[in-house]
This record gives sequence, C-alpha cells and structure tokens, in this order.
Amino acid sequence: MAKGKANLIERLDALNEFERTPITPDHYQGGRHFAGCFAGEHVAATEFVIGALFVSKGAHTFDVIVGLLIGNLLAVLSWAFICAPIAVKTRLTLYWYLRKIGGPVMMVIYNIVNAVMYCILAGAMITVSASALRLAFGIPPQLGWLPTHMGFVIIVLCVGAVVVTLAILGFRKLAEFAEVCSPWMFLMFIAGALTMIPTILASLPELQSIASFGDFWKLADARIWPGPQVAQNEVWGFWHLVSIAWIANLAMHVGLSDMALFRYAKRAGYGFYSAFGMYLGHYLAWICAGIMGAGAALVLETPLWDLDAGAVAIQALGLAGALAVVTAGWTTSNPTIYRAGLALQVATPNWPRWFVTLIAGVLTTIMACSPFVFRYLLDFVGVYGLLLMPVGAIVFVEHWIFPKIGLTQYWTARKGNLVNWPGLLAWVITLAWAVVVWQTNLLHLFFLIIPVWLSASILYILLSAMWGAHEKLPELPEEPLTAPTAAGAPEQAKPVIKSDTLTRGIGLLAVLSLVVIFIMAIRVAVSGQDVYDDRFTTFKNVNVVLTVIYFVSSILWIILKDKAEKRALAAAQS
Repeated sequence: MAKGKANLIERLDALNEFERTPITPDHYQGGRHFAGCFAGEHVAATEFVIGALFVSKGAHTFDVIVGLLIGNLLAVLSWAFICAPIAVKTRLTLYWYLRKIGGPVMMVIYNIVNAVMYCILAGAMITVSASALRLAFGIPPQLGWLPTHMGFVIIVLCVGAVVVTLAILGFRKLAEFAEVCSPWMFLMFIAGALTMIPTILASLPELQSIASFGDFWKLADARIWPGPQVAQNEVWGFWHLVSIAWIANLAMHVGLSDMALFRYAKRAGYGFYSAFGMYLGHYLAWICAGIMGAGAALVLETPLWDLDAGAVAIQALGLAGALAVVTAGWTTSNPTIYRAGLALQVATPNWPRWFVTLIAGVLTTIMACSPFVFRYLLDFVGVYGLLLMPVGAIVFVEHWIFPKIGLTQYWTARKGNLVNWPGLLAWVITLAWAVVVWQTNLLHLFFLIIPVWLSASILYILLSAMWGAHEKLPELPEEPLTAPTAAGAPEQAKPVIKSDTLTRGIGLLAVLSLVVIFIMAIRVAVSGQDVYDDRFTTFKNVNVVLTVIYFVSSILWIILKDKAEKRALAAAQS
C-alpha cells in the first residue's frame, strides 16, 4: 500500500466517534454545538418543499400559525423528556444500546432498516439542493420518478460528494458547519418572505398596505393559505398540521435515533436546544416558505405544485436563493448520512465508521438521482416514523418502566438470547395493525403516533412478562454501560479566552452583513409598487455580495476563535 494512502486511512481511522462505547466526559459538547446543529439541520432545503405544500394542501392561516406552534412544541418536549434523558444516562447510540435490550438479531434488523430510511431521507435533501443548481445550467425541473436530464445527475453526484465528505469528518465538524450556515439560512427564509409580500399584496386590491398583524392575517387568508379552493388532491386541516410538525422527526425523538447526538450532551436538559430547529426551521421557515411559494406561483403564473424548491427560492432571493437551497440541503443531509453510517456499523463490525459512512453516502447519492423522493417527502417521513417508532417505545419501556414494575432490565442479554422475541413481535404486530388501519382509511397516517406507541409499549410489557422478564437473572459481565456524567467528572477550570482585534473585527463584519441583508429586505417589503421592482432587483444583486462576505468572514472568525481556544488550553495545561 502506498505510504500516502496508508497515512490517509490512519487519519480517517483516528476520527473516533465512540460508535460502540460510551462517550467519555472529555468529549461532551456545550449547548452552542447543539443549538447550531439543530438550527442548521432543521432550517433545511426541504422546508422550501414542506412550507409550500401547506398552501397546495388547502390549509387555512389558523391551521398553519397555531397548528404548527403546538405540533413543534410536542416535538421539543419529545426530545427533552424522551430522547435526551436516555442518551445522557447511557452515553450510547440507540444502535448499540438496542443490543442490550433487543439482542443482536433485532439490533441488526432495526439498524439496517434505519440506515436505509436515513439514506432515502438524505437523498431527498441532496435532490432538493440539486433543484437549485440545475437552473444555472438551464436544466428543466425534475419532478418525475426518474431524472430526465443527464446534467441533473451530474449535479447530484457533485453535491453528494460534498455531503459525504462532511459526514465522514464527524459530529464536531457537522456542528461547526451548521454554526456558520444556520444564521444566514434562517435570514434567507425571512428575507425571501418579506420580498414576496408586495407581490402578493398587489393581487388583493382591497388591501393597500399591511399596517398590522390583522392586515397580514387578512392577506394570508385571501392569497397565501386560502383553504381548500387551491388544494391539490387531499385537504389538510388543523390537526393534520399539528401532527405533521410532531411526526416530521418522529424517528429521531420518540424513536430515539437522536441518542447518537445527545450522547454528547452534558445534561439531559440540552434536549430543549431542539427548539432552535423546531421554531426557526419547522415553524418560521415553513411559514416563510409558504409565503415565498405563494408569491412565486403568482409571478410565474404556475401552480405551486409544479415548482421545485430552486425555482421558488431564486424567484424570492435571486442567486443567493440557489445557494440557500444548496446549503440547507447540505446541513440536513450531513448529519443524516452520519447517523446512517453509525447504524450500518452493526452489520459491518470490523469496518471503521468513515468507511461505512462512505458506503452509505454513495448509496444515498445514487438514490438522490431519482427526484421522486422529495415529491412525496411528508408521506415518506410519516411512514419512516411509523416504521421505527415502536422500537423507540420498546427501549423507553425497558429503560424506565421495567425497573418500576418489577421486570428485569436487559433480560434478553442476561439470558444470552440472540433475539428478543417479545420485542420483535410487538414491533411487527403493531406495524401490521397500523398499516391496516391506515390503508383502510380508518385513521390517517399522521394520526397514528399515540396509538402505535401505546400499542407497542403495552404489547412489549405483556409479552416480556410471559417470556421470562419477571425472572431474577444474573448480572451481566462487567462492561460499563454508563459513562461518568459531567457532574461526576472532575471540573477543570476553563481557560480565559481573549479575542484579539482582528477576530472581533471579522466577527463584526459577519454580523453586519446579515443586518444589512435584513434591512434591505424590509425596505423591499415596505416599498410601493412604483419602486418595488427597482428595490427588489437591487436587493437580489447586493444579497449575493453580502452572502459571500458573510461566509468568508464567519469561517475566518471560527478558525481564529478555535486557534485562540487551543492556545489558551495549552497555556492552562502547561
């Protein structure tokens, strides 16, 4: 093997992510990383698709504003009280914790299914990113089951290569990438909505301007979310939107897949940092995307369901809109492929994480070449959550409920069984009746969350008691399942980090570039029809320049800040 190749492999193997062992205290991450990671992942390219979908599904303004508010709160509480506490207590990924509960066979089945679902989901993000880049090459929209233009396939392969590289670099690199992108991406959604307001307002002559929230509500009811009269196929109401906001990441919170991220948290309360993703992404970004979609459909005189994310974003933001869609796709698909790599490791126990992640990324990129995935994104998300959520219920029950009702925790592992039959049966039986109920239209897919979770939990408790979980069994061989908590680890005094003038100046430049973009977007929003076109054109042109300034300055700021932290830490240890 060539020396250069050998050195590269050694460096990749050194990217230890504790795939099979508990996280140690020296690798715990602060709240800033979780805030950035959630904001970056959930202010995503698919928000352009989902937010516009509410318009074409005939939702009313009240359904969107209030329904999404409640649904996203349920998601945050699910992360904070279901997923994060188990992750912090075990310091393991779900994929390896499930081995203690479900046995090796159930673990392998679950992880392979989960990895495939992750790859499909990440593929949708890459496809949406490519939908923006295709406009630069004159490629027509790709809205069918298979691509119709070879140029689109080439774009997908290039986007996928960047995504896979970042996923291989691991958790910290993902968080740093998200920290740079998330403030700007969030601003792009806000700015895009603001710039489309005058266009939508011009289509409603009886409303001359928006002077209050009541005026906005009137405009929204008439032109943005007017209800069933603009719906395509199925009509969604208030409870549909509550459920959508909750199930959009069901596999991650109630299904416990985000144990892979929260095992790095210092404490369980970090689950509330998911609010940065839910309310900046799955609330404000969805609302803003709906406004952009309604405006773009008016300008292009095209039904909204015939427009892809790239067309909507570019209409509202210019070339910066294309970059927004691409970047948002990256920041969501990166951690998704990262999770897929972790899940696939159980089927490849002797392969390093970076190599497994590479394989998952290649498969994901191939899937992304078929645009059908993002066209049915919410249905897929619902099926994904329904498929994996029963396993989360089983893990939750054994982790918290078994010790309280006298059943033996980890009884499958203590008996040395290869498979936890009660768990596998509870999973399959629950899914079977859920599919029957859904396909016979007795209950909508989005409304199956609570019945499925309760069914899997109750079935697992009853079957486990019948199968021998009530027996007193010998303890497992000493193998630390829980790493020391941050509170139990010796506290080290944090070194004082002083930013120099250059670092502060570069950071200020990044902030100012965002402030100017926001001010210009407001200026467009409040302009009269006589100056709107000129201001809008100026905004699009300047937005590109300011975006470049922001990314260059914010990346430099992070590099300089990290160097200062390392110098301060080295000085403190010497």
